[in-house]
Amino acid sequence: MLNQLTDAFASAQQWVFETLVVPFAFWAGSGNLLEDGFDATGWMLVGVVQIALIVCVIGPLQRLWPVEPVRDRRAIWVDVLYTLIHRLGLFKLVMFFTVEVWLTDAIGWLRAHGMRTLQIDQLWPGVTDKAWVSFAIYLVVFDLIGYLVHRAQHRWHWWWQLHAVHHSQRQMTMWSDNRNHLLDSVFTDSLFVVVAILIGVAPAQFVALVAVSQLLESLQHANLRWHWGRVGERLLISPSFHRRHHAITLGHEPGTTARMPYGGNYGVLFPWWDMLFRSVDWRRGTEPTGIEDQVLAGRDYGRGFWAQQWLGLKRLLGADQAQGEHATHPTGDTKAV
Repeated sequence: MLNQLTDAFASAQQWVFETLVVPFAFWAGSGNLLEDGFDATGWMLVGVVQIALIVCVIGPLQRLWPVEPVRDRRAIWVDVLYTLIHRLGLFKLVMFFTVEVWLTDAIGWLRAHGMRTLQIDQLWPGVTDKAWVSFAIYLVVFDLIGYLVHRAQHRWHWWWQLHAVHHSQRQMTMWSDNRNHLLDSVFTDSLFVVVAILIGVAPAQFVALVAVSQLLESLQHANLRWHWGRVGERLLISPSFHRRHHAITLGHEPGTTARMPYGGNYGVLFPWWDMLFRSVDWRRGTEPTGIEDQVLAGRDYGRGFWAQQWLGLKRLLGADQAQGEHATHPTGDTKAV
């Protein structure tokens, strides 16, 4: 069945490419870029399908079972912009012509000097004839990498300054997953591309892995009062589980008043790694979301897209400080910020 889905997608990609992209490329005088345009067409098509599912499936669910009423529609529209940039392949296209070209050239040089590709899917006997098993193996490997990256984003001070853009959204919705600093996305996407090349993930399979992960992450970020129950919560991350990760009181950076100073529930798709590395919090997520110094000290993380990007760079360079020297905490105490 996976092969049938892959073939159907390839046919759709070919049709869109020949019908729309090729004529436009020649009209714009960019026929020399058609080979790269075929890859871009695939990412765009995946993004269109994802956005259609987000709007037609997750959207109605949010309206039926919301955690909280919508308060800030402007902030949500900024998240929609982030989603369009990332899901329609615009960011991937820029990455392809810059960072990913360098990565591919570097790995090609290493292979020419004896480095071998680690074919992880060969670890399971007969897996070459079982596309779904191969896909599942790569999905679990990518999820472990995602957990480690996410945990580092919270524990490494410089990386948190960029990742804070994602946590500064105080009105979480199905659009919030792609609210990230672009430099942060460059780091994480580059890492996953390197891993995919090193462990032998085929290009079509890589697209499918990214698409499935992104769609589930959109569901996790939704303003949705859903919980999978005692057993289900230990198999797949729910919106409630991930909302705990975004809760103000859980903690995200050193020096907060929370009992978990770097946060918790870092898992991307599966809660297994949080369970294994003891970073799990099973309490249901219904609390307000955001960052402690944003709420208690009034630190500005930016309202619009460019403001969020600029302030993220300033934090990274140490040029942006919290507004206000002290913040009053729920206990009534004060602490320096």
